[in-house]
Amino acid sequence: MEYRALGKTGKKVSEIGLGCEFLDNKPYNIVKDTIDTALEGQINIFDVFMPGTEVRENIAKALGDRRKNIYIQGHCGATDINKQYDISRDMPTVKKYFEELLKLFGYIDFGMLFFIDSEEDYKNVFETEFATYLQNLKKQGDVHHIGFSSHNPATALKVIETGVPEMMMFSINPAFDMLPHAEYVFDHSDKGFGADLLHGLDPKRAELYKICTQRQIGITVMKALGGGKLLSPEHSPYGKPMTANQCIHYALTRPAVASVLLGCQSIEEMKNALGYLNATDAEKDYTWVLNSITNDFKGHCVYCNHCQPCPVEIDIATVTKYLDIARLDKQNIPPSIKHHYQSLTNGGDKCTTCGHCESRCPFGVPIISNMKEAAEIL
Repeated sequence: MEYRALGKTGKKVSEIGLGCEFLDNKPYNIVKDTIDTALEGQINIFDVFMPGTEVRENIAKALGDRRKNIYIQGHCGATDINKQYDISRDMPTVKKYFEELLKLFGYIDFGMLFFIDSEEDYKNVFETEFATYLQNLKKQGDVHHIGFSSHNPATALKVIETGVPEMMMFSINPAFDMLPHAEYVFDHSDKGFGADLLHGLDPKRAELYKICTQRQIGITVMKALGGGKLLSPEHSPYGKPMTANQCIHYALTRPAVASVLLGCQSIEEMKNALGYLNATDAEKDYTWVLNSITNDFKGHCVYCNHCQPCPVEIDIATVTKYLDIARLDKQNIPPSIKHHYQSLTNGGDKCTTCGHCESRCPFGVPIISNMKEAAEIL
């Protein structure tokens, strides 16, 4: 297992995490077996958004004294009034459900402002006492870090501008990334993806990932498999299905992403998710997806690492990520980005202009000139 820094939280989380949603309504032995398998695989981050008391109690019981070894994303605003998952901004209701979570787990590592997708969601969180409630819990030490969950890049950018969150949970997969940001991802989770809508990485999503890197907002990923539709021959918009390993790798190569949390409900499913760790580069390769549609990727780096190996061992994708962030505002490059770049063993200045990388790039990225520009401005 590899571990990545989750933005400015100071925490390192496993690349693969466990989304606990599908453990709801499962008997305790299934919950425990799945959690045991996750911990044996060295997973250290769980997402617990489910509001039901029984599933929360089962997870806490299965963890026992191992609770201290994992980070929990606990969501503030998730309820199950009338035994139906719902979103609440009613503070007495919100407090009831979140304080039960605190009682069961002792503390919450990442307190998540739940489901901020629309302008109304934003106002109901940041123009009421909702966000203040979580901030006060952080001051008391009950919540260690504040994050939020969203599926809308425009709204997510607005939330980040408040300065409140240190991280976010966001829905990332190739199809979502290529949808125009005005399209609501849940519409397509239900009815599938129209290939005619997919024309390259949506600019608003590209901006979001770059801003997250610039502001050190770590990302944990949900919906990496597109609700299973990307794995389906019938529903995939790419002519053939993707594999889980390809979907996971795509998400992990997005800027600022630290962990992909996969919903598992059995030992077998958990082991399949952990299989990514032993997958070959060929098994993880997703570039055929980007080449299978009418797209606008030409000249744009997607951080796929097809350019490797570099004869002088430049990490080309990482250098390019930092360059893309710097290009957002060349006059005000964040010191952290310069520091990360300068910490690389080999930067763009080591480029010998041999051209091996450009001959292998499937998207015609001007890598040599990018390396030169990175050396100049970083």
